[in-house]
Amino acid sequence: MSRSDHNEEHISRVINAASATPLGQQINKEDYITDSWKRCIEEYKLNPGVAAPAHILPAHEILEHKDQIDSFLHVARIGMEGLYKHVASLNYVLLLTDATGITVDYIGNTCFDSELKDSGLYLGADWSEERSGTNGAALCIRTQRPVICHRTDHFHVRDIQVTCSAAPVCDPTGELLAVLDISALHSPAAKEGQILASQLVSMYARKIESANFVRHFSNEWIIRFTNTSEFVDVSTENLIALGSDGNILGATQAAAKHMKSGCTVKSLIEKPVTDYFECTLDELMDIARNGENSSKKMLITRDKHELFFAGLIEPKGSQIKSVSVEKEQHNFQPLERLSHNDALMDRAINRAKRLVDKNVNIVIGGETGTGKEVMARALHDSSARAGNAFIAVNCAAIPEALIESELFGYKAGSFTGANTKGQKGLIMQSSGGTLFLDEIGDMPLQLQSRLLRVLAEKEVMAVGANKPEKVDLHVVSASHRDLRVLISEGTFREDLYYRLNGAILNLPALRDRTDKGFITMNLVAQEAKKLNVSAKLSNEAMKVILGYSWPGNVRQLRNAIQFALAVCEDNTIGPDDLPDELFEDASQNHNVEGQAPEQLQTSDNTQVYAEQYPTKVRKLVETLKQHQWNITAASEELGISRSTIYRHMERYGIVPPNLM
Repeated sequence: MSRSDHNEEHISRVINAASATPLGQQINKEDYITDSWKRCIEEYKLNPGVAAPAHILPAHEILEHKDQIDSFLHVARIGMEGLYKHVASLNYVLLLTDATGITVDYIGNTCFDSELKDSGLYLGADWSEERSGTNGAALCIRTQRPVICHRTDHFHVRDIQVTCSAAPVCDPTGELLAVLDISALHSPAAKEGQILASQLVSMYARKIESANFVRHFSNEWIIRFTNTSEFVDVSTENLIALGSDGNILGATQAAAKHMKSGCTVKSLIEKPVTDYFECTLDELMDIARNGENSSKKMLITRDKHELFFAGLIEPKGSQIKSVSVEKEQHNFQPLERLSHNDALMDRAINRAKRLVDKNVNIVIGGETGTGKEVMARALHDSSARAGNAFIAVNCAAIPEALIESELFGYKAGSFTGANTKGQKGLIMQSSGGTLFLDEIGDMPLQLQSRLLRVLAEKEVMAVGANKPEKVDLHVVSASHRDLRVLISEGTFREDLYYRLNGAILNLPALRDRTDKGFITMNLVAQEAKKLNVSAKLSNEAMKVILGYSWPGNVRQLRNAIQFALAVCEDNTIGPDDLPDELFEDASQNHNVEGQAPEQLQTSDNTQVYAEQYPTKVRKLVETLKQHQWNITAASEELGISRSTIYRHMERYGIVPPNLM
């Protein structure tokens, strides 16, 4: 086919395709090209067979366009030079147009300047759709996404040997700022051959956008986040700029996509960053204060509960040093790590902050497993006593016969079996630090009297000693039971209660907290670190965790994660790796046709169990029968706890033959 025939075919195809569908009605993924052809014919009155010479602006007009984005051009040029190194040998030309389609910078082989200028691949060329028809830069401006405009995708026959790959560059508020285009005067026929070029130009467009973002917000705090902790310090794709009030000043396009489904940069502006991440503003600022540990900061999106690792870029002339000095005096980071914007927990934390370094004993209340010891340790680590010992004593775990000597210590030879050198008691070991008395309500009355004297006199008399020793004591105590009820029952001294109860901190149950996702990811990271593995939690597993009521609170959640890590494959926790009890809330009363299960017939004469019962239940019954209904033996074989077996038996009406 001659060139003339080829041109005629292109003209007919453009005209026919443009007239086939109404303007704006797209029928396939590349209809943005035929839509452009239609605009060229109907709106701009262009003729695909008749093209005016490339329109090159005079020097003074080019300068006007460049002046409007002058500071950006310096950043973009560095990125363009980096890209050109990859494609120079392939005779590609790099163009940078502004948002109107005017070429404000270009890099090409000077040997072909005349040919490039005639084709419009040159500084000052106008690549707007109304001037030059369908082309890569114009399509990118129109769609604001990366495009390939290859050979006969162009409108004018003049351009059907040219290939263009273009990508948008947006300003920090999401507005289109420029288009980065890589073009060649002659190219292979296959459009697929331009995929690599398209990927390269898109990558460098993002690099330029990020570099300009950092330049634009050089006097503001910038959060950068990525999926991998090792890349936090070098990642520049996901960036958010913050004002002093924690509101978002700008973001990159990539960051906006991660922060919320369907989110745009424009929709983020002036919104609090904490609306999009499960964290407080202080926690974000602590990234900078932590120095080399900043890359380990975890952020979880509120929308999808996705986990990222974040770092913080300081503003020029930042006052972080003076802030850090103030923070050293009141280092609240250990407390702030306990919550990710949960209102109930934040209330307890804010009260705890006011109590740090105050000469006040504290009682921590809350259900079993809510993290009372963790709160006590965070109080200690946030205080001026952090450099000294934190001594935790579970008053319910120490045998009553030993608790006195454990707490108060003893002198050598004071009783049979005593250490020949004596022993310093836990109270004295905590001197200058913090003594945490867990389950204080279980302390025997006799020892309550002795503890009361220690608190009043600030002195400790060891067992077998002749004189007391001074002690610098700060006590944090905890109980899952109401101490006032114990007082009314006569099992706890009222005067000791008021000595201990300088202030009360009540911790919420896990089921009432809104930051369960953050707590879960923290625990996965902690437990995986103990095993020296890199673990992941699937979205499906997270949904199960978020939907469970957690009667055992954080302690039960930690146990569940430990179990899941022990049984999961490839260190990825899925729903099947979670303990059975996590599914009981959801499955309760959800049997076939909504009916309660009939009692499983478990006598030796029964052959098959009803199909509506889960496989794991049928396996449980089979295992129990094999072990003559020995619960312990079945528990060991199945690898589940005895209590779980009993719950399944009760739930599904499983009755041993000797009890039927």
